[in-house]
Amino acid sequence: MRGRIKYFAAAFSAAALWGFMSIPLRAIKEWPPEDILYYRIFVSTVVIWLFIFAFRKKKLVADIAHVRALPRAGQRRLGWLTLLASLLIMGNWFTFIYAVNHVSIQSAAFAYLVCPLLTTLAGFLILKENLSVLKKISIGIAIVSVIVLARGSFYEVSWSVGIALFYALYLVAQRIIQQVDKLNLLGVQLVICSLVILPLVLGQHHPFPVAAGFWGPILIIAVVFTIIPLYMSMYALNGISSSTVGVLIYINPIIAFAVALIYFGEPIYLYQLLAYTVLFGAVILFNWGVFRKVLAKFAGTVDSKKQLWHRSTP
Repeated sequence: MRGRIKYFAAAFSAAALWGFMSIPLRAIKEWPPEDILYYRIFVSTVVIWLFIFAFRKKKLVADIAHVRALPRAGQRRLGWLTLLASLLIMGNWFTFIYAVNHVSIQSAAFAYLVCPLLTTLAGFLILKENLSVLKKISIGIAIVSVIVLARGSFYEVSWSVGIALFYALYLVAQRIIQQVDKLNLLGVQLVICSLVILPLVLGQHHPFPVAAGFWGPILIIAVVFTIIPLYMSMYALNGISSSTVGVLIYINPIIAFAVALIYFGEPIYLYQLLAYTVLFGAVILFNWGVFRKVLAKFAGTVDSKKQLWHRSTP
């Protein structure tokens, strides 16, 4: 158990970091969201490749050898999937940035509460993955929560669903891509994103930002809220199950809601409270099997410690 604490802490820290991302984003609210997206991508690309060349060169060489060994059809399939995933993560980043700065932080947080459920639904529809009755019911309840939220503000819920859908489809694409290191894959995807947006940057009429008040938050977003939590999530998977990591991800929207209400003072209305409560119930139902296993393991660990203490007590 002690050996796994560091992996658990890594997964928890990654999710917690993402929950605070709205703070540096709001610091550069006056800049256009597309500029924030462009320079986040450029800086993240530089940082991730410096990290890969410094610490993960062996994995990069192994991935290059693996791709070269694939048949031509396999290489084309991998290429198209990587391109699709690149466009999806870019869409997710843009909608998230816009929602945080021009809609509400709560809409962005709501997106990441509903995202795992949408990912499972997408896996069921696209990959034909099995879906238990309990999970089907929980997805149905989540849809009810979205409808409740839409009755109060269709505009906000549209952005929430958009953010969640981009990321859910991105995760499905990532799931299809096998036997390639995920951090190296993200590095390639960021290069593709950079090439896609380069003509847009060169063709736009916005002045190049030179203020330290812009580049400081951009660097923090790229390093502290992109590369570090992604690496910690990957590290956590070496010692704990993906289901445990998946449950811990819910810490992200919980913290994001707290930041929105306490730090930024966003109001919360009755229909939102009702929608969040319904969705929270769906999340618990959706992850009930995982919660039960985690609680059983925790209870077993506590019992074994009690027995050990009683044996050692004279």
